[in-house]
Amino acid sequence: MKVAPGLYQHYKGPQYRVFNVARHSETEEEVVFYQALYGDYGFWVRPLSMFLETVEVDGEQVPRFALVQVEPSLFSGQ
Repeated sequence: MKVAPGLYQHYKGPQYRVFNVARHSETEEEVVFYQALYGDYGFWVRPLSMFLETVEVDGEQVPRFALVQVEPSLFSGQ
């Protein structure tokens, strides 16, 4: 499954900007490269499988990260 670049909301409330999916140089595992849109605006990576999974909140399965708005990619060829 692909992850579109853009604005995402974490199930706990904060928003993040996803830039792209990258590949780990040793394991070739796909990871999502994203930035927090709060606090120190830090950059993060998370395994794609974890980014796409659902979590249980009040007995209901919800996406860990939900797409809010697709944005154009900053990287050529995307």
